[in-house]
Formats: sequence, structure tokens, C-alpha cells
Amino acid sequence: MTATLPKIYLVDDEEVIRDALGWLFKSCELPLQVFACAQEFLDFLDTTQWDPQQPACLLLDVRMSGMTGLELFEVLHQRQIVPALPVIFLTGHGDVPMAVDLLKKGAFDFVEKPFNNNALVDRARQALEFSAAHAHASAGQARVQILRGSLSPREAEVMDLILAGKLNKVIADTLGISMRTVEVHRARIFEKMQVKSAVELAQLLNRTQPPVE
Repeated sequence: MTATLPKIYLVDDEEVIRDALGWLFKSCELPLQVFACAQEFLDFLDTTQWDPQQPACLLLDVRMSGMTGLELFEVLHQRQIVPALPVIFLTGHGDVPMAVDLLKKGAFDFVEKPFNNNALVDRARQALEFSAAHAHASAGQARVQILRGSLSPREAEVMDLILAGKLNKVIADTLGISMRTVEVHRARIFEKMQVKSAVELAQLLNRTQPPVE
């Protein structure tokens, strides 16, 4: 199966910016798809061309006619597309409080126009790496949820105590069951979770945590 290539999206109502960034990212061999307004991008999200598992990032102008970049960002939040799709805001109007607020709400970065081309490309690459890591973690989370769903309620209790570092004797005393029963549960848990030790079990669960920017 061919790996899905990363994609950069740009939403900006200034044609000169769309053209300039088009040439910039093309020269860096990074695929860029442009949209002249927020609604165009929202319409795109409703098509089969949009793949939520594809590593991607969004370059988004703050001030646009019609729906603003800030309003689009809120919609993406409501649809739970952010932070899986990292958003880098572009603005010609420096506003520190706005930037701080957007970063707190989950924006990947806030870049002022005119921007440094190399710095913007580097930041876009970092956003793509973040997106790829997030997609990988999400896939891992889905797999772990399936594996965990195969556990019985008692096995789930035993697993939680194993992850807490409790010894078999302590687990037996805590749950009021025999040591032999704990050993049987432990073996079944490792088999169902497809691991060979408590260390591997902890690593499996830790690897599926989404990245933090």
C-alpha cells in the first residue's frame, strides 16, 4: 500500500499571496492546494478528496471577506479537525493578544506578513511532522481500543493494577482472588493485548498518546 503524501492547504483571499506561496512551496517540492475563501475550504472538507488520515497542515489568513480565518478556525474546532490538522495563521496585522489567544486554543503557530520564506517553509514542515505523528497515534489508539475491548471487566481491573506496578500478591489481595487466578488473568491480558510483558504493555499504551506541540 502506498504511503499517503503530506499536503499543505492555504486559505487566503489575496491572489498575490496565493500565487507567491504557490511558487514558494512548489520550489520546495511541497504540495500546496489553495482556496480563495473559508467556505471553499469547508466545501472541500465535505468531499471525498479530504482524507482526515493524510498528514496535512493549514495556512490560514486571519482577515478575509466573508467568513474570517478566526471563524473558520472555530468551525474546525467544532468538527474536531484541529489539532490533527495543524493551523498556522498568517496575518498582516500584528496582534500579540490575538496570537496568544489562538495558540492557547490550539493553533500551531502565528506568522506575520511579510514572512520569511525559509522560516515559513520550515514551520510548515514541522506542522506536517506533527500531523503525521498525530495520525499515527490516532491509528494506534483505535487499535488499542479494539484490543482493550476484548478484555473482560475483571481482566480490565487486573490490567489497571498491573500498569500501576502492583505485584500479583497485591493484586490478589486487592481484588479478593487467588494468586493463581491473577496469573491466569495476567496471561490472558498479555495474549489479548499482544504483548509479552508488563513493560511492553505500558509502552503500547504510552505510544498511542497524541503528540503535544
